[in-house]
Amino acid sequence: MTDELMLQGCLDNLSTAQEALYNRFGPRMLGVCYRYARNREDAEDMLQEGFIKVYSQIRQYKGSGALEGWIRKIVVHTCINILKKNKKFSDSVDLIHASSIHISENTIPSLLQAKQVVECIRLLPIGYRTVLNLYAIEGFTHKEIATILEIEESTSRSQYTRARALLEEILIKKKILQKPRENVKMASVK
Repeated sequence: MTDELMLQGCLDNLSTAQEALYNRFGPRMLGVCYRYARNREDAEDMLQEGFIKVYSQIRQYKGSGALEGWIRKIVVHTCINILKKNKKFSDSVDLIHASSIHISENTIPSLLQAKQVVECIRLLPIGYRTVLNLYAIEGFTHKEIATILEIEESTSRSQYTRARALLEEILIKKKILQKPRENVKMASVK
């Protein structure tokens, strides 16, 4: 089914078109939900609620961008709204872990296994994980994150910094990332 037929079918509320839309974009959007959820069941619930919103708001899609991007935006906002509704975001900020961790820009290699990194991100407290996902993966600004999560912009920035530091610590503990060397000086050979 072409995108045009699928969209028109969804506009006409045809279950075959809705199923085609879900089959095409559902697996990728489940991955998005999984980054925000505690477990697969929560991710599947987020995905289901997200697609219900997609179907009910399909008339708002104007075709001025990629359909997948439009769906992703709805799914991300659905995940955030679920977290806020369940107060999982505000109750989970864990500041203890990050106070003594140093992070540098070049310590996280760019070619890590995506699955391993996602699993490590899922180990972060949900507040850190949410800000990290929104900023580093979804591309929101700290100002946008502050608005979405109803927090201060400075809180978004500090949680992102702490999330990165804690993620680095987790990656090092799991031996996915090597511990950065502390000011190692090479002796000159004469």
